[in-house]
Amino acid sequence: MTGAPRPAALTGSRVRRSAALMWRGMRSEPRLYLVAVVASALFGAATVAVSRAVGWATDAVVVPAIGGDPEAQARIWQAGLVLGGVALTLALSVAARRIFAGFGYASIQAHHRRGVTRQYLRLPMSWHRAHPTGQLLSNASADVEAATGVFNPLPFALGVVVMILVSTVMLVGIDLWLAAAALLVIPAAIGANLVFQRYMSPAATRAQQLRAEVADVAHESFEAALLVKSLGTAEREEERFGERTDALRVANVRVGVVRALFDPVIELLPSLGTLLVLAVGAWRAAAGAVDAGDVVTAAYLLTIMAVPVRAFGWVLGELPRALVGYERIARVLDARGSLEPGTARLPRRDGGLAVRLDGVGLDVPAAGRTARLLDDVTLDVEPGSTVAVVGTTGSGKTTLVSLLARLSDPTRGRVLLDGVDLRTLAEGEVPAQVALVAQQTFVFEDTVRANVTLADPEDDAAAPERAVTDDQVWEALRLARVDGVVRALPDGLDAPLGERGANLSGGQRQRLAIARALVRRPRLLVLDDATSAVDPGVEQEILAGLAAERTASGRRATTVVMVAYRMSSVALADVVVHLDGGRVVDVGTHAELLARDPGYRELATAYEEETARRARELADERAAGEQAAAGDGAWDDAADAGAGDTGERLGEDLDDEAEEVAR
Repeated sequence: MTGAPRPAALTGSRVRRSAALMWRGMRSEPRLYLVAVVASALFGAATVAVSRAVGWATDAVVVPAIGGDPEAQARIWQAGLVLGGVALTLALSVAARRIFAGFGYASIQAHHRRGVTRQYLRLPMSWHRAHPTGQLLSNASADVEAATGVFNPLPFALGVVVMILVSTVMLVGIDLWLAAAALLVIPAAIGANLVFQRYMSPAATRAQQLRAEVADVAHESFEAALLVKSLGTAEREEERFGERTDALRVANVRVGVVRALFDPVIELLPSLGTLLVLAVGAWRAAAGAVDAGDVVTAAYLLTIMAVPVRAFGWVLGELPRALVGYERIARVLDARGSLEPGTARLPRRDGGLAVRLDGVGLDVPAAGRTARLLDDVTLDVEPGSTVAVVGTTGSGKTTLVSLLARLSDPTRGRVLLDGVDLRTLAEGEVPAQVALVAQQTFVFEDTVRANVTLADPEDDAAAPERAVTDDQVWEALRLARVDGVVRALPDGLDAPLGERGANLSGGQRQRLAIARALVRRPRLLVLDDATSAVDPGVEQEILAGLAAERTASGRRATTVVMVAYRMSSVALADVVVHLDGGRVVDVGTHAELLARDPGYRELATAYEEETARRARELADERAAGEQAAAGDGAWDDAADAGAGDTGERLGEDLDDEAEEVAR
């Protein structure tokens, strides 16, 4: 039995969290980072070898050759060969380190992005509603980039530790005083970093939070483009965005100032150390303790020690921002409320699913208290039946039907499909047999076929047994009464749809979404006011068509649970559920509820009156619209072919207003 997954959040002191962050990252790509660190270590060793070769060449070849020693002059080519071999080793090690470190850095970024987006898909809608979209985008982009920035220079910093170790040994071997003077650079760099971390961490935290806020404001402005344009609030949006970007500018300047003070100090330390070594070396050479070549070697060793000092400076400079970015990612990865799958399977039976809600209640936190959305809901839905859920606004209709698709779990009670608790079902079981269509439909900027199948050609080629055929797509479009619209398009199923289906009417988008659900042949179809923009006549055709679908054994193929407002549609349902205040008031046929439920009767009367008024206004609009429709393009021709789409297009805003009044 496996235990709970390890939390993503880091614990302990800042040093411990920094070490854990780097260790986890490298452990996720061990081979790439092993090669990168080894190549960096080889670079360090070769760099130290250059220093030794330079010292040897100075004492054994260059100085004697300048003095006229024939033997030394004859050995100059040997010195060149040695230095050339070391230089080639340096070049190859640098290339290997950069290539493999780059692969590792990109792989860690991809790992974090996959983890964040996978968690987004697992978390319930209640969690998403509590987190602005812009901040979620920032988690998957800016925060991931910040969290992984340290992994680019890290292999270099770890590998060149060899330079420090070998250089230290060589310096001690030359002279203890020279070694002491040179090694003062390391504690000075550590002290500078401690001061840097103290100022950098809060500055980086502030900057990352503001990046998320800027992304959130920008996303809201883009999403509300129609509202902004129509109501003339562009200046307000500019001011709102300007305030956040100005705050982000100030925060980024603060981060830049701290880095601008830290980086020169790290760059300056090796140079100061070299001056100190030369001064001590001159004193020791004058005393006869060292040779001139030893002083040159020591000075060069300190010069090359500037490389690892700078490398550690790059790592230390990125660490505060990396910790902040990773902690923001970890909050997503460790978020509770994800719907953990079980291991049970739904029975593979013929016909629609049987649904039972057994004492279901749902509470959610709201403004420091607990809000009760559903309470003691008990309901049985026969397989293959059509159930309409009605009630006033805020009565819990959407909350109730969303439980059937397991968008969330009840706080109390159970939701059973064919007698199996939804919480015990294995991953993929619910979407394989349950399809939910919401009122607000989303259309991808892709072809009709891709929007119905939600699959790419590459996916179909990789798994042909799961591929959806064009015949199945056309059948789903027929059931959704949108096949006429698609057939009238020049490219049919290959016709491109605009962003969010901008070249479709509201009713066409809703029917396309219904086809998207039906092509999966669900045993339970949940319609959450999914036909609100559809012409009433077309809506009744869709519902009647669903009720007429039969399996080979004669059973109804699909159980339909719908949130409905039109009485003409409610009357087609086998069972009507009247919901009020999160509780079931009454269950029965439309006629039975009219006879015995005063609340339902009042609701139905209001719906019918509003529907009649809206129908009269819609007829007037259609009369004027038919003249304008003749001059429209291919999409209007498609609408005319789609049984009532002209009315949908012209009366969509009126429909929305009327339904809101009715609700």
